[in-house]
Amino acid sequence: MTGGQSAEGGFSVAQIAAQVAAEGAVRVVVVSDEPDKYTDPGTFLPSVTLYDRAELDAVQRDLRNTRGLTVLIYDQTCAAEKRRRRKRGLYPDPPKRAFINELVCEGCGDCSVKSNCVSVKPLETEFGRKRIIDQSSCNKDFSCVEGFCPSFVTVHGGTLRKPVKAEGNGAADLFAVLPMPEVKTLLEPYDILMTGIGGTGVVTIGALLGMAAHIEGKGCSVLDFTGLAQKNGGVMSHVRLAPKPDDIAAVRIAAGACDLLLGCDMVVAASPVALSRLEGGVTRAVVNTSLTPTAAFVTDGNVDFEANVMHRVLRRAVGEAGIDFVEGSRIATALMGDSIATNLFLLGYAFQKGLIPISFDAIDQAITLNGGGVEANKRTFGWGRLAAHDPAAVEAFARPALAPVGNPLSRSEQRLSYATFLARYQDLAYARRYEDIVARVERADCGTGDQALTEAVASNLFKLMAYKDEYEVARLYTEGAFLEKLDRQFEGDYRLEFHLAPPLLARRDPVTGDLRKRVFGPWVFTAFKLLARFKGLRGTALDVFGYTAERRMERQLIEDYILQVEYVLSRLTVRNYAIAVELANLPEMIKGFGHVKEKNVAEMEARKILLFEQFETEKIVAQKVMPSRLVSV
Repeated sequence: MTGGQSAEGGFSVAQIAAQVAAEGAVRVVVVSDEPDKYTDPGTFLPSVTLYDRAELDAVQRDLRNTRGLTVLIYDQTCAAEKRRRRKRGLYPDPPKRAFINELVCEGCGDCSVKSNCVSVKPLETEFGRKRIIDQSSCNKDFSCVEGFCPSFVTVHGGTLRKPVKAEGNGAADLFAVLPMPEVKTLLEPYDILMTGIGGTGVVTIGALLGMAAHIEGKGCSVLDFTGLAQKNGGVMSHVRLAPKPDDIAAVRIAAGACDLLLGCDMVVAASPVALSRLEGGVTRAVVNTSLTPTAAFVTDGNVDFEANVMHRVLRRAVGEAGIDFVEGSRIATALMGDSIATNLFLLGYAFQKGLIPISFDAIDQAITLNGGGVEANKRTFGWGRLAAHDPAAVEAFARPALAPVGNPLSRSEQRLSYATFLARYQDLAYARRYEDIVARVERADCGTGDQALTEAVASNLFKLMAYKDEYEVARLYTEGAFLEKLDRQFEGDYRLEFHLAPPLLARRDPVTGDLRKRVFGPWVFTAFKLLARFKGLRGTALDVFGYTAERRMERQLIEDYILQVEYVLSRLTVRNYAIAVELANLPEMIKGFGHVKEKNVAEMEARKILLFEQFETEKIVAQKVMPSRLVSV
């Protein structure tokens, strides 16, 4: 049951299996992520069979073909509950973590498909959207590593790097002189709407405020609308404070009556239901700018979060002067080592702004009475207060734990970066070919100043030319950036395991026919160093990897794209310019490795045919006027 609830009646897995078998099920199977815990042969009836979670797909296919009633009992502790128990020391915490090498990652999302996990989050980079593991919310399920991608490693041993400590680094002095805000006098009901994501502690913050109000003898009601934690469902808490309990006639905040929006998640804060409670000139808002992907990201890795739109909507709702956007998740994670600290950090920020009509002493006592991670929670609340008072100081403390972020590159700088990358990828001649093609497009571009076609070709030709074969994966692991990112996140004595499916070594799944990944030990890093030196063999007769169907397809995609660009330039007009840009951007659809990539290429080729039909001013079917290889799958 989700949230660690007991099954109705308190039945054990064995008892449920026995009951459904007695009621006439022709087959009863138990699938567990911990099959080893059932060591007693007498646990289940002889007719009940036990399987490891890895066999779930095969088991379901088998049951589908079995006549009569079949029952599958899936035994696994709720993922969010696992995380909570581990923090309290009540559940085993394996010294193992998943990590994604973002340079190798293609952003295909197969890891999300395999795991259905919202801890696999988007990461926007110079080379497009990739994936990253949120170590704070990761429940150590590890099904994500089965995604067909060589970017996954597991880190064994060691620990996450410790967060910034207030003691001994100068922060304690800043906390000591932090001025106490003027607490708003509570003369009438004061309404706080908190928005967030299931499983991140929004409900806990509401309960904390309720306890603080009780300590001061004030009235308080808390109404929680909770979402599915494991699906990143939206959560709203209506917190109403009043001088005394009798002053609260209703627990739900009325339309336009919200005094403070505490937007722990911006997506939920900008939802129609939340916006209906806001009123310009009445509502003050403190909103976390860090976007938490919803369940939609699991099924559609290309979903547009439209952060700019949400900013505008919230500004319109409360007024420009009534809102503070805070990079809560980014800063709180850097300072406390846990993104779950975000909500309490934002509460501290709002308190220091004088937006919480409860005294510091009452909130401090409520944190103490809560009992879990008291000192860490008080420090988080303090960091939030300091961020409101002196944001530059907090940013300075957080910066060492953050990955360096440079200024966005201009168009010319971006192209130079691509060319430099391709020179390292292969050689200078390879990079010059890229530059020559892009320059030719730039000269012929008839755009209205923005040169959208040139930018599309520059980005997508680079993507195709930098395809990740064995040599490139090896280079991206050993050039240094990967180890630097690991070092920023982990400390101590740890070893790495790599999850790979080398085409020449991997076996195929007997059901799906796809290659299956294997685990390789730390020795593979030495093999990567050796393999990276042989990148000069790429595409030559001595390239043993180049004979596979996938590598031949990747090389052909480059040549086809260049021919496509030349053809489009020869017929480019203002009238078909927008379609030309769409055609140039088609390689954005090509993501992933192996069978994942092949599927995306097939979808791209089908889309290409339709676009060429639109591109032709005479509306002639594309196959009749284009070289056949440009439109064949």
